[in-house]
Amino acid sequence: MRKTFLLILTGALLLASAAAQSGRRGMKPPPPPPPEQLSEPPIAPAPERAPIAPADMTVVPESVLKHQLKALDNGSFSLADFVGKILVINLWASWCGPCRREVPEYEKVRKEFAGKSVEFIGLTDEDPRTASDRVRQFVRDLHFGFRLGWADRETALTLMNGRNSIPQTLVIGADGRILSHWRGYSAGQGGSHLRETLERALSENSPAAQQ
Repeated sequence: MRKTFLLILTGALLLASAAAQSGRRGMKPPPPPPPEQLSEPPIAPAPERAPIAPADMTVVPESVLKHQLKALDNGSFSLADFVGKILVINLWASWCGPCRREVPEYEKVRKEFAGKSVEFIGLTDEDPRTASDRVRQFVRDLHFGFRLGWADRETALTLMNGRNSIPQTLVIGADGRILSHWRGYSAGQGGSHLRETLERALSENSPAAQQ
């Protein structure tokens, strides 16, 4: 009798365990918790604003026109010395590769306009105390025939109009207006642009055009 009771009890326990295991397998796992919702959307960083380019200068300030510039030949001159003429001002440097290619083109134009009411001026913003020999060698190598001088920092910055790059060229009319101002060098185009600008300026400055 006792043995039969033990067999019945063991069988009941096995059935209960099997039922429990079957119940566990049939249960679905709880769903994952929903993602945390932000109370406010993230703030995107403001886009960077491009720097505003300075406005083009229309006339050369009188202070620059009258300022005495040291010439390469140890004399001095000012832009105001050539009032009534059309001025070509080329800003260059002896270390500037594009300047070395540009000067021969400009020299051809200078010779074409010899004897006309045009003054060709080349200014370098290098330091005469340290660059004198290098600058003079540059001039000799390229047969640079412009009126040449040293531009002090204030004069150079004003003529560059906030764009500190070399080379730059300005053409100033007899009335002091800046007729054209361009920066950099394009092979075969710099000399052509200078020539066309001078022809137009001389045409506008002729007595017939002023009547």
